[in-house]
Amino acid sequence: MKYRFDNRRLPLLWRTVLLLTIFVVISQVIIYIWIQRSVKGHFEQMDAEIMTHAAFNLRKRVIDSSPITSQTLPSSQYPLNSQQPLRAAPDVMPDGDTSTAAISDEADHQHSSWLDYDLKTIIANKEGQILSSTPNNFAQELGEGFNLSSLKQDNDKQQFVMNINSRYYRAMVIEDDKMLALIALPIDVHHQYLLQFNRQLSMILFAITLLLVSVAALGVYWGFAPLATIVQKMKRMNPDRLDDRVTVSDMPLELRPLAESYNSMMAKLESNFESLSRFSDNIAHELRTPIATLSTQTQVMLNKPRAGDEYIEQLHHQHDTLEQLSAMINNMLLLAKTQKGLSDSQISHVDTDRLITKLVDYYEMIAEDRGIAIETKGEFSAVLGDKSLLQRLFANLISNAIYYAAQDSVITISADRVNSDEMVGTMITSLQQSKQAVLRITITNQVDEPLAQSEADKLFERFYRHHKTIDRHTGTGLGLSIVQSIVGAHNGNVSITIKDDDYFQVSVELLADV
Repeated sequence: MKYRFDNRRLPLLWRTVLLLTIFVVISQVIIYIWIQRSVKGHFEQMDAEIMTHAAFNLRKRVIDSSPITSQTLPSSQYPLNSQQPLRAAPDVMPDGDTSTAAISDEADHQHSSWLDYDLKTIIANKEGQILSSTPNNFAQELGEGFNLSSLKQDNDKQQFVMNINSRYYRAMVIEDDKMLALIALPIDVHHQYLLQFNRQLSMILFAITLLLVSVAALGVYWGFAPLATIVQKMKRMNPDRLDDRVTVSDMPLELRPLAESYNSMMAKLESNFESLSRFSDNIAHELRTPIATLSTQTQVMLNKPRAGDEYIEQLHHQHDTLEQLSAMINNMLLLAKTQKGLSDSQISHVDTDRLITKLVDYYEMIAEDRGIAIETKGEFSAVLGDKSLLQRLFANLISNAIYYAAQDSVITISADRVNSDEMVGTMITSLQQSKQAVLRITITNQVDEPLAQSEADKLFERFYRHHKTIDRHTGTGLGLSIVQSIVGAHNGNVSITIKDDDYFQVSVELLADV
């Protein structure tokens, strides 16, 4: 059920596109509302300024007693035959002349401005009876039930929107001591413009959204396209193509760490696979030789009857061969055991001073036969680990030092405490991460022949022997491999260093007991 649920998850490309689409749509809606309100507010502000200016002009004309340019309504619409427009007496100059010419010019200018905006006016008395209309048919459009007084009470000194014969007007009612006036500005053109503007704006924003989502989808697809290169290389991976690598320079900067990690992983796989292949070849060779020897010796003894002493001697040879096979198998089992690590029950406090002293006493007699001296120096403190495994570890190192040391030389075993960040090994272990004290034990011996560092690094490989033609060493080539495996089981570190081409130095670093 969990597998099916995981398969129903959207691919990363579609999840990215979906998230971007939601973000863009929300942004576009906010932009749409903001632009719509801005444009609508602009028209409302412009209409309000026109209305305010028209009201100001109308009041000024009344105060200045200028004739209000209008057309007289039919007499049937004016009670008491008051069908003529509201007028005031012309101003009289001190010398007896009137200023009717100037007033007439001002009225014509104002009337021209009103025509430009298609302003409409209604003038009525205090009782709400219509006196004049501009244009004259505007009063007829209002209908018989129109009452300016009630309209004034509902919208006192406020601009409002009214609908007359399916046309929208922005209107305002003004008054003075003798009259009421309605000023109306048609805004249906604005409504049509806003409707068309909203439609075009919606189309533009939709096109921008579609373009952004398409560009984002293409960008995500191109961004993850280099991953297909790694996927293809993984699919083509086989034992014959472990050297195939990803070109890091061809990757985007964000994917270069992934490419470098992939190349590092492939390098480790290649190295481990080659080591495993050599191990398989070596173990087959190591097992084949003693088994072939046993088979040949048995066939020779069965060819003809022999004396009892010959049978006894041959059985001794076969026993030695079987012990060699047994030692090899035990070493391989020990390698397999230590590769799993140590359990908490196996870890104890091990006194390295007593352990090294015991081993030196044991191997000192063997070393004296070749004129080799063993010296110890430094502070050998306690460490945490398995005593039997650590004894096997240092026994292998001391025996190797004796067997490969030059005659009449000195083997030095030194110890010192260091911090985990001063470890000389190149492999990062839990000791380096724990930042605890580490005991470093170094075994140094002089070799017969100069040895290169590259050759020394191969000594940890299983069944590897540097001196393949020397018969005096009867080992299986697993000694240093066992050392490395035991150190790894203790989360420590082991390294080989060649100094001055003649001195072979092995350093073992283990967690010191606090």
